[in-house]
Amino acid sequence: MTTTSRLLAALLLAWTSVATASGRAHAADPSPRPRTREVVVFAAASLTASFRAVATAFEAAHPATAVTLNFAGSPTLVQQIREGAPADVFASADEANMRKLVDADAVAEAPRIFARNVLQIAVAKGNPHRVAGLADLVRPGLVVVLCGEAVPCGAYALEAFRKAKLAAPPGSREADVKAVVTKVALGEADAGIVYATDVRAAADKVTGVDLADAHAVGAGYPIAVLREAAHAEAARAFMAFVLSRPGTTILGEHGFLPP
Repeated sequence: MTTTSRLLAALLLAWTSVATASGRAHAADPSPRPRTREVVVFAAASLTASFRAVATAFEAAHPATAVTLNFAGSPTLVQQIREGAPADVFASADEANMRKLVDADAVAEAPRIFARNVLQIAVAKGNPHRVAGLADLVRPGLVVVLCGEAVPCGAYALEAFRKAKLAAPPGSREADVKAVVTKVALGEADAGIVYATDVRAAADKVTGVDLADAHAVGAGYPIAVLREAAHAEAARAFMAFVLSRPGTTILGEHGFLPP
């Protein structure tokens, strides 16, 4: 065999080895199948981190279904749904806002409580103003922000102040808990009342102060499939997943209490 022949044979052998290895790689790592179904979930802002994790797990268990999430304050979501926004599932931070859709005959099935939450006072890291409870929030000079009264977190906060026989401090009223946490984290407010799960999600920026047991207010989170759901089958599957052990486990990992 001439030198040229040996070189061509070596090149042919190398090319064959690469092609074979490439073929094996493609066989072991096929392209993911396209998702053919969708479920659109409207969820309270306080569910942002947990429902993103729930959606990821749901998609892994249902490879053909894609989850689209829309987060906002519960009353904002109710308004969007009543105005015709395309939603399949609604998860509220309170029963009062879910009741608005039930009364409007916008819910296909009876809502189910899937998680519970508690309030905490969010303060800057290290608690520089030494806030120990609700009574400290009415001190002169302290900038306190709450959610708006129509927002579940705001309504719960006002209930806590009533239990403590205190007038709610003046200050801005925000559209959702994320806005309250952001103001505290940025130093635009000294304290705010949010859910314990929101403090946990922003633990690198804020510190949580528990309310006294006598002032504590619990929050129940209901979920329901909507009557006008365009993807009803996927919506029921998503709701079932949230209520299942894998779903409640993920919620528990984010600080939510069982229903």
